[in-house]
Amino acid sequence: VSTSHLQLAAFALGTVGWILCTVSMGIVEWRVWHVDNTTIISSGIAWVGIWKVCFISYLHVSPGYKEQFCHKFSGYDSSIPHEIYAAQGLLLIAMCVGLLALSATIFALRNIYMGITHKTLITRFFLVGGCFYILAGLCVLIPVSWNFYSVTHNQSIAFPPSYYMPSSPAAQEAGAAIPIGIVAVILLLLSGTFCLSYRFPVTTNTITK
Repeated sequence: VSTSHLQLAAFALGTVGWILCTVSMGIVEWRVWHVDNTTIISSGIAWVGIWKVCFISYLHVSPGYKEQFCHKFSGYDSSIPHEIYAAQGLLLIAMCVGLLALSATIFALRNIYMGITHKTLITRFFLVGGCFYILAGLCVLIPVSWNFYSVTHNQSIAFPPSYYMPSSPAAQEAGAAIPIGIVAVILLLLSGTFCLSYRFPVTTNTITK
């Protein structure tokens, strides 16, 4: 047990990283667009996520919603940039792989704390968990970096007319999902490093005469 403190920390950090990965995937604030025309976008601010785009409107632009309007992205919208669809797939993979990493770490820690000294089994499960943590971190890093690059270069998106969105903003900035994703990447990579650093303690048998 005394040799697995880093791996216990890896499980704690990995759990927080996995939760943050899930949170970043669910919230819409990936890109914050500032627009000049406030005829429909009343607040002058729109949020572009990886699943939908939302803004506040005091016009009746959507059935049942008089203030907030959201339009979900469809799989056949060719105008939506590749980094958004890549983020959808990669974050889903990260969530599944991260869950496998947590399961492998739990199994290895369970054996240690229950006194099941199966060297090969424990080491392999920490190895698998560490690789999965790192893979999950990379799957989050790619869409976060790609979308942050698009924000810093103020890249436009040719939304269909039904989205009620301009093709380019006056300015845009990174939303809350990007820093949350960066923290998730750091925690997941740290967890993977800690798991991969595990070494089963060498026991020596002493013979007394």
